[in-house]
Amino acid sequence: MGGPENPQLSQDGTIILGGIFSFHSSWKDRMDTYLHKPLPLQCTSLSFRGFQFAQAMLFAIEEINNSTDLLPGVSLGYKIYDACGSMARSVKVALTLTNGNEIVAGQSERPCTRPSQVQAIIGETSSSPCMAIATVLGPFYISMISHFATCACLSDKTKYPSFLRTIPSDYYQSRALAHLVKYFGWTWVGAIRTNDDYGNNGMATFTETAQQLGICLEYSVSFFRTDPADKIQKIIDIIKASTSKVIVAFLSHMDMDVLMYGMSQHNLTEYQWVGSEGWIPLNSSNNELFIEFWEALFNCRFRQSISSSDIQRECTGDEDVTGVQNSYTDMSLIPIFNNVYKGVYAVAHALHNILSCNKTCNKTVPQLVCNHIKNIYFKTKEGEEVYFNENGDPAAKYEIINWQPRENGIVEFVTVGLYDISLAAEKQLNLQNKSLIWARNSKQVPVSVCSEKCPPGTRKVLQKGRPVCCYDCIRCAEGEINNITDSVTCVRCLPEYWSNERRDACIKKEAVFLSYEEIMGALLTAASVFGTCTTAGVVLIFFKHRKTPIVRANNSELSFLLLFSLTLCFLCSLTFIGQPSEWSCMLRHTAFGITFVLCISCVLGKTIVVLMAFRAKPPGNNMMKWFGQTQQRLCVLVFTLVQVIICIVWLTICPPFPFKNFKEFKDKIILECALGSAVGYWAVLGYIGLLSVLCFIFAFLARKLPDNFNEAKFITFSMLIFCAVWITFIPAYVSSPGKFSVAVEVFAILASSFGLLICIFMPKCYIILLKPENNTKKNMMGKKATHLF
Repeated sequence: MGGPENPQLSQDGTIILGGIFSFHSSWKDRMDTYLHKPLPLQCTSLSFRGFQFAQAMLFAIEEINNSTDLLPGVSLGYKIYDACGSMARSVKVALTLTNGNEIVAGQSERPCTRPSQVQAIIGETSSSPCMAIATVLGPFYISMISHFATCACLSDKTKYPSFLRTIPSDYYQSRALAHLVKYFGWTWVGAIRTNDDYGNNGMATFTETAQQLGICLEYSVSFFRTDPADKIQKIIDIIKASTSKVIVAFLSHMDMDVLMYGMSQHNLTEYQWVGSEGWIPLNSSNNELFIEFWEALFNCRFRQSISSSDIQRECTGDEDVTGVQNSYTDMSLIPIFNNVYKGVYAVAHALHNILSCNKTCNKTVPQLVCNHIKNIYFKTKEGEEVYFNENGDPAAKYEIINWQPRENGIVEFVTVGLYDISLAAEKQLNLQNKSLIWARNSKQVPVSVCSEKCPPGTRKVLQKGRPVCCYDCIRCAEGEINNITDSVTCVRCLPEYWSNERRDACIKKEAVFLSYEEIMGALLTAASVFGTCTTAGVVLIFFKHRKTPIVRANNSELSFLLLFSLTLCFLCSLTFIGQPSEWSCMLRHTAFGITFVLCISCVLGKTIVVLMAFRAKPPGNNMMKWFGQTQQRLCVLVFTLVQVIICIVWLTICPPFPFKNFKEFKDKIILECALGSAVGYWAVLGYIGLLSVLCFIFAFLARKLPDNFNEAKFITFSMLIFCAVWITFIPAYVSSPGKFSVAVEVFAILASSFGLLICIFMPKCYIILLKPENNTKKNMMGKKATHLF
């Protein structure tokens, strides 16, 4: 057994409360030989914060003892021990508080089990010592209320049934830190943690939440303040080599001291630190100044040396400590001191409830005290509610503190926001950005990303082998857009729309069709009008000279009908120009088919007349009476009627209709006329082709008949041009895209119409206008006159 352990601070009372705080932050290493009893732990590095916590406990006890409403007639005493930041010493002093300091002989008649010396223990500050203490005290249900142990693991009541705390669990703090990092757009951060339960568990929850929020850790390292210097140096080297500018630190203040010292040796000052509550105050003072304040504060009641040196000093109690400035006099940690204050009051309220009941036995057994503490509910003088949930945790509410350096070198802790887990998710984090000061006293929010945000018009593509926060920005493909920042996908535009140059908006595609305004449409329109006017001119010439032999030759009625049909052919080409509509789509193909059949029928009739006239043997044969003007009219009517029937069937079953072609061009809409029925369209063209071939054959047979003006020769040549045009039309039409296929069809119509007009009528006009002396019956017939006229 160890020797007696006297408390650093103590006071008698009706009921005793225990306190465990770290008045020192470290201890001297030693090598135990196990040949004799180990020497007491030699504590070093005074920690003012531990004394502040102890003072908060004493203040609360004194206030309760002076109260007439809470625990009247009962005085609270205390025994407060220094744990020196050591887990082993924490357990030792906890057992001391439980069992007392008496040296019990082995043959003592006192029972081993007896009431605990204290009814509850306030402390310890760190999570790992609390876990060790709570594991030992748990089976005895001795309540332990920590003001600063935040590890989420301590919420496990199966392991730590008597542990409670007045500071929220790190589960919520870690999530709050992750949301804070996300709020400022930091997606590429470093992480450093204390290598103990507090740091490891806290960082594990932060990492999990950060991943859910799209935050990546460039590195995650751990250390303990007693680690060798080379390990600390490796961590500093990792920080120096990193590209992230924000470091999330889950460190105790003692570990933070060690790290900050190493960082200062390398002048690493450009990083923005985001930390847990564990390293808010850092130590920076000397022992002598502390001892002066200590003695003045406690009126020299405690004269035992409290440091590793032998400083002993007496004082009068009249010392003026108003001018003392150090971390002990810093009241910026009042919220944490308040946690100690609330813990003491929680025990007091539980004891008050127990003592107020009518039962007179076992009123202060630890288990009963523990159960009452778990169920207490009260409000502090400031109106703050105090209660514990089923895990022994308070409601999670955090102040967000910004360290702001002042001109005199003092760092001021400024509350800049609040994180309240009890509110709706979108309202939990509330920040005042205007009052924030960043690294190097900057007013601008630092940037810490692996890759810059992808602007609208681009999408993120992950870099191979790197975290999801490291990516390249790839421009959206044609026809796709993205109008938000940092998108992983691009959205395809609707069929009638196309992406703009920046790929951040869909714009309506340009509607393309053969219009009158464009050059090609205007030229075709001009050619159509010119052909119509030319044909009209020929009609006027023929009408004026209708009595002449050259006009009367070969049925002038068919000639005028042919000229009328050519006029319609020229005009029908205009229906192909302009924006397609329902009526224009049906009209253009049917008008073209019928007018061309009418035209070819007239030419075929003229060809048959020439052939029969010169094939009649002997002269004076009556063959012509079987193919007179009536038969010729009937022939033209029948041939044309067949085409009309084909067109009616086509329009009835599946007519042409206006169609938007999105496939021909990516960024344009081709407005065209769909055929409706391809069979109907090719039937119309096929019938025209059949009549053209028959006309060509008959004209070819009559090309050498004796006549100075053998019209069959010109019909043969015109049919040769007609067939050539439409044979070449087919592959050109099929291979031409969009409006160019329409232009090919219009060109074919105009070319074949001009071919017929020029080849059949221009020679006659030449004779009528320029060689009128040849416009005689004798000259027309030559030596072998016939009864053609």
